[in-house]
Amino acid sequence: MSRAEIFANIRRGLGREIPTDEQRQTVQNRLRAKADNIIPARAQLPQPQQIELFKSMTTEAAAELIELDSIEQLPAACDNWLATQNLNEFICASDPQLAGLDWSAVKAAKEERVAQVGDMAALTTSFAGIAETGTLMLYSRAESPTTLNFLPDNHLVVLHEKDILGVYEEAWKKLRDHCQTDDGLLKMPRTVNMITGPSRSADIEQTLLMGAHGPKRLVIFLVKN
Repeated sequence: MSRAEIFANIRRGLGREIPTDEQRQTVQNRLRAKADNIIPARAQLPQPQQIELFKSMTTEAAAELIELDSIEQLPAACDNWLATQNLNEFICASDPQLAGLDWSAVKAAKEERVAQVGDMAALTTSFAGIAETGTLMLYSRAESPTTLNFLPDNHLVVLHEKDILGVYEEAWKKLRDHCQTDDGLLKMPRTVNMITGPSRSADIEQTLLMGAHGPKRLVIFLVKN
């Protein structure tokens, strides 16, 4: 069945006729406006309070939060966490932000590639943090494939405080602005991941299982500057 036939069946079921040009234009105007829907009051806060809300929500979601004063502290902090977990290797996004750091003193072996079955830890950056639910927004690109976010048991993520936003609507606006080309086209990434805490499921007898569909641990390195 074609797409047109499916929509025609839906219209008949709803008792609606084929939309007029005016109705079509109304829909197009609404889509172009990208108007916000109802936004929770919980996250409509000054940025310092949004940061505190993000910290609270992300720890409530069972993520581990490690605060850093600067991005230069990341290699040592990452190496220390891996050592506490008896992990001696990790894979890493080829993000310029990470590539520009000094990893020479890190004992764990670092490799830049896509994730494979059996990888224990991956380090990536994040595009934004969303305070209302303690959620990370990441998007797929050549230097940070989505496999890094889901295959390894441990997902280590870098987030800057300046990238924490109040609500989902603000995060999507930021992504659209980031993906806008010079000629006005919108080139959105193929995949956008919203990650709140480590993977979990309680589908079987309501017994909570961590790592059911992805990483068992989510570690967020929150950088102040």
